Amino acid sequence: MTPLVLASSSRWRRELLERLGLPFTWTAPSIDETPRREESPETLVHRLALGKANAVADAYTHHLIIGSDQVAVFEGEILGKPADLSAACDQLARFSGRRVRFVTGLALIDTQSARHWVCHEDYEVVFRPLSSAEIARYVERERPLDSAGSFRMEGLGITLFERLEGRDPNSLIGLPLIRLCELLREAGVDPLLDAPRS
Repeated sequence: MTPLVLASSSRWRRELLERLGLPFTWTAPSIDETPRREESPETLVHRLALGKANAVADAYTHHLIIGSDQVAVFEGEILGKPADLSAACDQLARFSGRRVRFVTGLALIDTQSARHWVCHEDYEVVFRPLSSAEIARYVERERPLDSAGSFRMEGLGITLFERLEGRDPNSLIGLPLIRLCELLREAGVDPLLDAPRS
């Protein structure tokens, strides 16, 4: 099996990838994540996911490299990670009782064959009406400064929602596993057949 590399410093993405049972290494890419002027959410996450994978490609010349990135989209505005706790509270207050779309970009590079795949997964969240006390308590407990949209689906974020709509809830955590499995199979790796036997 071609060795896998996850180009991410996120422990949440690592935990998701571990579910597939495939051996992998991980490394933290260094790229500028600043959105470009008039860049669509889809174009942005495609560029950043591929950029993260490409940033480590020179060090892994016979590997499959996975890159991923996510943004929140609210009322046409692209929102990234909050700068501080106050910004996280402000984001959640804006989301109270409203629908927010999350766009997660996914890239897979085969450095041996020089092939690559790039796609994205949409997922929508409808927030329940939230009081200022609930928002403040949530942000105090979770401190979601590393999460687009100021919540962690893998933690207490579920307490903020009325409903979730989309194909793959893993995309909310930052790594759409259904789509990733599709890309891996296209690249010649089947998580069901290639994972080591326990």
